[in-house]
Amino acid sequence: MTHRGGGGPRSRGTWWREGALTATAFALCLVGGVVGEDGSTLQPPPAAAYFIAVVSCAVLPVRHRAPLIAMAVTAASGVLVPPLGLLLSPLIVAPAGITAYSYSLTARTERHAVGAVSLISAALLVASTPLFGSLSGKDASRVGAVAAFPLVAGVLGHSVRNRRAYLAAVEERARQAEKSRDTEARRRVGEERVRIARELHDLVASQITLANAQATVAAHLFDARPEQTRKSLKELVETTSDALDELRATVGLLRQSGDADAPAEPAPGLSQLPTLLESFRRAGLEVSVQQEGTARPLPPGVDLTAYRIIQEALTNVTKHAGTGSALVHLAWNRDRVTITVADDGRGARTAPTATGPNASTVPDRPSGYGLIGMRERATAVGGHLSAGRRPEGGFLVSTELPLPPAKDREAGDAP
Repeated sequence: MTHRGGGGPRSRGTWWREGALTATAFALCLVGGVVGEDGSTLQPPPAAAYFIAVVSCAVLPVRHRAPLIAMAVTAASGVLVPPLGLLLSPLIVAPAGITAYSYSLTARTERHAVGAVSLISAALLVASTPLFGSLSGKDASRVGAVAAFPLVAGVLGHSVRNRRAYLAAVEERARQAEKSRDTEARRRVGEERVRIARELHDLVASQITLANAQATVAAHLFDARPEQTRKSLKELVETTSDALDELRATVGLLRQSGDADAPAEPAPGLSQLPTLLESFRRAGLEVSVQQEGTARPLPPGVDLTAYRIIQEALTNVTKHAGTGSALVHLAWNRDRVTITVADDGRGARTAPTATGPNASTVPDRPSGYGLIGMRERATAVGGHLSAGRRPEGGFLVSTELPLPPAKDREAGDAP
């Protein structure tokens, strides 16, 4: 018997099943009402049989929403059978067995189910036992069957409930196992992709080293041995072409499944710094910029690192500093560029000093990975980063990133 929890609308098939069950129980009650003590049948069913059948079967459709009420009504109908002059038999108490079965399926605990079903059986046992006189063997067997009928139905319902719970647990374990297998498969695929990418990276690094050596030989022999120079340049072209192919394979391997369709845009750099600062100004942070020295083009990796450090530092000012202004200072030297981002926040949220390349966290600010990420970016390109509270108040992020030699210096040093 299916149960739609919450008293919601039922499907047409459920209504057909409920109607068939109620009709069957009604017929069993009428059959039980025409059976006499000697086994003979009375024709037609008396009015008392119709009364018992109508009352006990009328509550069957609501046994899922109000199981205790349905059990009480069916049990009371069974108890009224002897006073109405009918023979109390398992047929006439069939609705009581049906409600006992349904309650055993939906009871909150096993103790509640056992108590309710046992109470019905006891009530029917008392009603079917005569107060005076002895029972014959036939009557005793009938009384035992009447009292045992709800118990058997309750045990059957409990067994079906346990079976359903077991199947649900098995299905849940199967789903969890499948999910774990998928997760493990993705993890192993990711590990394999990283391993292959590392191997390709090592191969690209060796090819770049070879290309550098070939370029050095070509530069050294350019005037003295032109033929050897031409051969070295040809080998250099082949080596760099192979390195580019391997680099494309590495990047393609590390991309996720949906990254290939993303538009290929140049990596951000300091050339996009005005756009970045304008976005923070629109968010309410007044940012001023100071530059010292002559700006020079940066290598792509250093350029991206400088941009990301400024972006992350200004983001931290917006989120944690409790101030509305910040200063970005760029100092260009011969072999390095120094970038500082400072705020003048003097509130309680300003962090204590945490300087040096090994400082990782700022206790008074919400924990995160911003400073760690900035420090790793700076270290990856050969620079270093420090962060901490300024003596005059506020917070300071400072990084030094390496610069290639100026072109005029390279020209002077080439001979």
